Amino acid sequence: MPIKVNVHEAKTRLSRLLALVEAGEEVVLMRGGKPVARLVPLPKERQPGTAKGRVWLADDFDAPLPEEILSAFER
Repeated sequence: MPIKVNVHEAKTRLSRLLALVEAGEEVVLMRGGKPVARLVPLPKERQPGTAKGRVWLADDFDAPLPEEILSAFER
């Protein structure tokens, strides 16, 4: 459940709120009791090659489909 904070409180406690976000929490900024923005952690940068050895393609992955399957797409 996100932490809800009004804008004035967010201005005075921004460093603390950012620490919560860095720890994985979600903070919702409220104005007049209505949500206006969300503070969420940025996604971690992707590292190329992390799926190496986990993904494979069959030798015939681009072969024509069998007629019974192909005909189901042409209805």
